[in-house]
Amino acid sequence: MADTMELRDIEVWDGNMAASQALRQVQVDVVAAYPITPSTPIVENYANFTANGYVDGEFVMTESEHGAMSCCIGAAAAGGRVATATSSQGFALMVETLYSASGMRLPIVLNVVNRALGAPLNVNGDHSDMYLGRDSGWIQIDCYNPQNAYDMNMIAFKVAEDHDVRLPAMVHQDGFMTSHTAQGVKTLTDEQVYNFVGEFKPMNDMLDLDHPVTHGVQTEEDWHFEHKARQQHALMTVVLPKIQTAFDEFEKLTGRKYNLVETYNMEDAEIAVVCMGTSVETAEEVSNELRAQGIKAGVVGIRVFRPWPLEQIAETLKGVKAIAALDRSSPHGTVGTLYNELAGSLFNTGTNAVLTNYIYGLGGRDLTKAHLVGIYNDLKANMDAGKPTTPLQQYIGLRGPKLSFF
Repeated sequence: MADTMELRDIEVWDGNMAASQALRQVQVDVVAAYPITPSTPIVENYANFTANGYVDGEFVMTESEHGAMSCCIGAAAAGGRVATATSSQGFALMVETLYSASGMRLPIVLNVVNRALGAPLNVNGDHSDMYLGRDSGWIQIDCYNPQNAYDMNMIAFKVAEDHDVRLPAMVHQDGFMTSHTAQGVKTLTDEQVYNFVGEFKPMNDMLDLDHPVTHGVQTEEDWHFEHKARQQHALMTVVLPKIQTAFDEFEKLTGRKYNLVETYNMEDAEIAVVCMGTSVETAEEVSNELRAQGIKAGVVGIRVFRPWPLEQIAETLKGVKAIAALDRSSPHGTVGTLYNELAGSLFNTGTNAVLTNYIYGLGGRDLTKAHLVGIYNDLKANMDAGKPTTPLQQYIGLRGPKLSFF
C-alpha cells in the first residue's frame, strides 16, 4: 500500500510537477519512460515518488520513446493503469506505436509537453508535436496553465478507462511556458483524486487466463475497415459526452468548471481569436483591454482537440463576423491545422465570417499583447469590409521581411 502525501490546499507547482502529482494520486501501475526535454521532470518526479514509497507501482526506464510506448502497450494489454510522458522528437519516435495503442483500445495516458520538431534543433515550445498526433486515434486534451495540467490528467484517466470508451488520451501543455512556470495550483487529497478517477477495472486483459484474448491481430481487408469505423464511432459519438460528464462531475467536486470549448467575452463578440495553450490567457487580457475601448473582441480556447468538437465550435462562432485562427506550428505548404479545422466546422453553417490564419510562436518565440492587438485590428478591418483586407495567412513576430501567403 502506497504512503499518502499530505498536500497544502494550494501548492506552488510548475506544469510538470502538477502532472506528475496527478499521476501519483491516481496510482498508476506502470510508468515506462525515456526522458526528453521539456517533459523529463514529469517522469523524474514520478520515479522519485515511486522510490520513496508514494506509489504502489512500477517505473520502467526504457531504451527509447518507441520502447517506452511499446512497454506501456504491453502493460495496458496485461490489465494495468498506465502512463508516460514525452515531447517533440520523442513523440515523433512514438508515432508508430500510438496507432497500435488506439487500435488495440488501450486506455494509456500520455503527457505531451509540446515542443518544436527539428530541424533545426529547438527545445522550446510550439504545437508541432501536438498536430503530428491528430490522426492517431487518441483523445487529445489541451492545458493552458499548471492547474489545467493537474486537473486534465484526472479527466483523461476517467474518460479513457471508461468501458464505453477504452481509448488512449494525451494531455498537452506548452513546453517551458507551462511545464517550467510555477503557479499556485489548487490541490485535492490523494483520496479525493483516486475516488474521482475510480479503481481501474481491466477489460479484455491478457492476464485474465479464464477469458483468453488476443491483442494486435492481423485483419487485412476482411475486418480492418470495420475496426477503424468502430474507433471513429467511439471517438465521435461516445467520447465528447463522456468528457463533458467528467467535467460536470469535476466541477461538483472542486468548483472548477471546464468546457469542451472554452469561451471568453463571446456573448456578443463580433471579432474573435481561436487559439490553444498559454496563448488563451494572454488573448483574454487583450480582449478585456479592447472591450474597454468599445471593441467587441472575444476569445475561443480549444480544450478538446481530438475528438474535434465541430458542433460546439460552430455554435460558439455562429454570430462572429471575423475570426483569426492562431497556429503555433509551421504548416509547410498549406494553411495551418487549426485554420483547417475551423474552416471545416464553419462550412455549410451559413456563416459569412471572414476567417484568416496567423502563424506565431514557433520554437518558443513570444506572442505579445502587441501582436494580439494587431491581429484584432486586422479582424476589425475585415469585419468592416466584409472581406479579407489582409493576406489569408501571416507570420506574426517574425524577424526580417514580413511574410504572408495566399
